[in-house]
Amino acid sequence: MTHPAPVRAPLQRLLSLDVLRGLTIAFMILVNNNGGSGSWGFMNHAAWNGLTPTDLVFPTFLFVVGASIAFAFEARLARGATRRQLALHAVQRAAVLFLLGIVVNGFPFFELAHLRIYGVLQRIAICYLVVGLFYLWDRRVSTKLAAIAALLVAYWVLLRWVPVPSAGMPLRQVPFLDPDQNLTAWIDRQVFPHHLYEDAVTHNLRDPEGLLSNLPAIATALIGLLAGLWLRGQRAVRTKTAGLAVAALACLGSGYLWAIWFPLNKKLWTSSYVLVAAGWSLALLALLFWAIEQRKWRRGWTWPWLVLGSNAIVAYMISELAASPLWLLTVPQGGKRISLQSYLFLHCFQGIPDAGWAAFAFAVSYLVLCFVPVGVLYRKRIFVKI
Repeated sequence: MTHPAPVRAPLQRLLSLDVLRGLTIAFMILVNNNGGSGSWGFMNHAAWNGLTPTDLVFPTFLFVVGASIAFAFEARLARGATRRQLALHAVQRAAVLFLLGIVVNGFPFFELAHLRIYGVLQRIAICYLVVGLFYLWDRRVSTKLAAIAALLVAYWVLLRWVPVPSAGMPLRQVPFLDPDQNLTAWIDRQVFPHHLYEDAVTHNLRDPEGLLSNLPAIATALIGLLAGLWLRGQRAVRTKTAGLAVAALACLGSGYLWAIWFPLNKKLWTSSYVLVAAGWSLALLALLFWAIEQRKWRRGWTWPWLVLGSNAIVAYMISELAASPLWLLTVPQGGKRISLQSYLFLHCFQGIPDAGWAAFAFAVSYLVLCFVPVGVLYRKRIFVKI
């Protein structure tokens, strides 16, 4: 006698994860358009070593990407998709994300001689592809933990004990994590000369989303994947909240301890930075999970974050592409021409007495501008799938 194949129960979306995605993309838009030099310190990246809240935005988004893989892939498997179909879709989606990143970097002139190849969307594409394929190949938690440890330790070894060509051994001939003379920056200069983020300012010395630092960035997404697997498990809601909190404390403690020898550095995506950033991401997710899934506080306040989170890549693309015309278009002012952004700031926000609040008012206004089109999409139930 044959028995019918078991049918997987459909998986419901995790509202707290969607809210975290929306909060992250909102903060990303705010800090990328923070109103300029008058903005508060925490609205800017650390100059080199160190950490500000702004430095936590991108790793939190990568963390959410990893966590979402556990839910999205299982949902498609439950609907009958095969692993091969999911793998092909992951490759296609990564390619589209990478190309969108090139569009963001080149818009509107696309100067090929100096077009930046690396970028935010490119890093998301690489991490999504590697972690997604890894999950399809092997779903064991133990292999993910081993991969995270291997990636973080290997990156530390490479930056600490591999000599930088033409510079020397770190801590001997060259300072450890020197902004220009480090292995990550050297590799980027060899792979994509004249196509790096800081080309114009530092004469082609480095890129914050460079090639080698993808290794620890993948670890960030893997930690997110583990969080997603934990939340998908058959456990009590309170147990899931407690598990997230414990994991957050473990990451924060180990990350800040490691930072004594391997400083926190977002531009190099150091291993200590991975752990500390993941710790704060886990802490925020634990708080949201407790409020939304455990306490059932869902009405009203979650709406704007769900709107942004439901079309996060669209919101990011709008925020990046709309910024270029504001800087490139000029208008007459006081006998000279200034950028449209400077004009708007001068006439709409300059009157606010405190420079920090003036810059923040501009950033919030820009966020609202980006919110409108994704709000329309959300109202029409249009969710752009890449």
